[in-house]
Amino acid sequence: MAAPAAPEEEEEEKQEEEEEERGRRATKWRRPPGSTRGREAEARGGGEMAAGPLRPYRAAAGLSAIWSRGGVMMMMVGMEKAVGRLRQRRFKRAVLPEPAASVPAVSVTEIRRYLREQGLPFHDGHSCLHAPSLFTPGPAAPPFTLFIDKTTGGFLCTATLAEGTWQDLQAAVELRHRGLPPPSLHEDDEEEEDEGRRAREAARRIWERALPLWELLDEEESRATKAAFGIAQLADATLKRFGVRYLRAARALVFPWFAPRDGALRGLKLVGATEETFPRFDAYHNLFGLPLVGRRDTEVVLTGRELDALALHQATGVPSLALPRGATCLPPALLPYLEQFKRVTLWLGDDLRSWEAAKLFARKLSVKRCSLVRPGDLQPRPLEALNRGLNLTKILRAALPAGHKSIVSFRQLREEVFGELANSEQVAGVKWARFPELNKLLKGHRKGELTVFTGPTGSGKTTFISEYALDLCTQGVCTLWGSFEINNIRLAKIMLTQFAARRLEDQLELYDEWADRFEELPLYFMTFHGQQNIKTVLDTMKHAVYMYDITHVVVDNLQFMMGHEQLSADRLAAQDFIIGAFRKFATDNTCHITLIIHPRKEDDEKELQTASIFGSAKASQEADNVLILQDRKLTTGPGKRYLQVAKNRFDGDVGVFPLEFSKASLTFSSSKSKAKLKKVKEEKAPAAKKDPDGGAGGSSKP
Repeated sequence: MAAPAAPEEEEEEKQEEEEEERGRRATKWRRPPGSTRGREAEARGGGEMAAGPLRPYRAAAGLSAIWSRGGVMMMMVGMEKAVGRLRQRRFKRAVLPEPAASVPAVSVTEIRRYLREQGLPFHDGHSCLHAPSLFTPGPAAPPFTLFIDKTTGGFLCTATLAEGTWQDLQAAVELRHRGLPPPSLHEDDEEEEDEGRRAREAARRIWERALPLWELLDEEESRATKAAFGIAQLADATLKRFGVRYLRAARALVFPWFAPRDGALRGLKLVGATEETFPRFDAYHNLFGLPLVGRRDTEVVLTGRELDALALHQATGVPSLALPRGATCLPPALLPYLEQFKRVTLWLGDDLRSWEAAKLFARKLSVKRCSLVRPGDLQPRPLEALNRGLNLTKILRAALPAGHKSIVSFRQLREEVFGELANSEQVAGVKWARFPELNKLLKGHRKGELTVFTGPTGSGKTTFISEYALDLCTQGVCTLWGSFEINNIRLAKIMLTQFAARRLEDQLELYDEWADRFEELPLYFMTFHGQQNIKTVLDTMKHAVYMYDITHVVVDNLQFMMGHEQLSADRLAAQDFIIGAFRKFATDNTCHITLIIHPRKEDDEKELQTASIFGSAKASQEADNVLILQDRKLTTGPGKRYLQVAKNRFDGDVGVFPLEFSKASLTFSSSKSKAKLKKVKEEKAPAAKKDPDGGAGGSSKP
């Protein structure tokens, strides 16, 4: 029997429908007709939109180098065909989902309406709708173990670990109406199953070789090990309860991942000088500590590290879970396991980056039930707080609610302002490792900003911006590339060459080594090419932010994305609309957008200015930063380029510094440029004083 809609729920659905209708009327461009293409088209960079990792589809030798594949998502050409294929669909139960293909958008209003029409009981959760599972044997009945994501429509059955898209669930419902049994649960195909089996076998062997810390025969070794990891205050009982072990050969702590259904060992994480997981990070979805949570627990604390979860549980007794990738990402596949909690406290770390991540994660978890522990001197990360003898219970009670209806006075902003003053370096953003001179001007890469980048045709805009983004990505900034001008294979080749800083064409024996390391980066590509509808692009970006916690989006470039169909006047209006949409997206999603725009056609001998950006003045007005790649090869010889910071809304510093291009590594940040940079700055210093626009190496306040 379908659940009746409450008056407030009907009102909410009505508002959502009105917002969706306004969104459809807001854009004048229609979604181009077409169908989802296969992996071959995706690899060429064509086809419909998708936000997914570009990965090789082959198995690497060795247990420590397991290559993963994104899950294949079935598109519904028609319900009849989908139902026919569903009988053979292999629902995953060993790993949690990682969508990597194009999926039609669905709203929570449409999901609720469909469930009611099909007579499926459900109730609203925090991030998901709860319904009886269609995949458990026997008649579907409470407890509700099927969780449907309100944002994507993807489902997960926690009883069987069957998962899929909203279209898969619709097909399963159709099977049930026809009196057919639910689809049987199969393992993944042979290649994926072999990879999973090797990972589980490697984890089992490591687990058997590892020793419980509380059972080390040598007490001196036990004390030295605890001191090395800063866990001298953790009791043996706590380590035993969470099953933490020690691997002597690697000098690393071992944290197990037990399946929630049968308690089998699914994988583990090694934490020593570096971190390593089995299976690899993209398939490692372990909420460490989940088996210890009781069904009646209503409060939980989420931490960024496993040792922090141990410290919190020991000091407060509150259920504590560690996210698999810390403050980097909260996979939506984990949300069903957090639905039972009425209060969620996020205590991810002791820096500004963790604080920003906590605010982003609270949106996924529903801000109404979330509280955040603000980093500070008296509120460090949990393990450090335990070691310093601080009262962790008191810190938890002082956690701030994640959402406020309004701010009525400075009193509620006071701590935020103090936090920015006390952490000025962190507020400035992530520093570039390859471009130290850029740090002196922009101070860092900050979330929620829009950067406009331009340069002459053929000057190397794409090559520079790929290294610019790669630099940030290697420091953990989750990056989404939208390359509308060149295909993803060519772009990935450029970035891999820059990452390895060498010509791999001449050293193919090193390809696998560098490709393995490159694959670990939080880097994703949109499979767009050429003209695209702005709404389609924004939907893809929104999906990527939700699924992969993207904080940096690169769009290369605006003109290729727009195409050439509109008249000149329409093109200017269309460009202004798109720039405004990107500006709003960056602000609303706390995501930095780097937008490449071609300049106007001007004299090659003249340097570009802010006014040289194609279109109206809206691009430079909306942008927080304007970067111009100046190509002076006509006067200074080939390879001589300069990067000009023409606008900097953060603190106003603008200026120019030289770049030296290395053709072998396709980089603008070669080691030789450092010495040359200082020399150029010294030589250009007098000229900088005369140049009102800011000379080479100089900086000025506008």
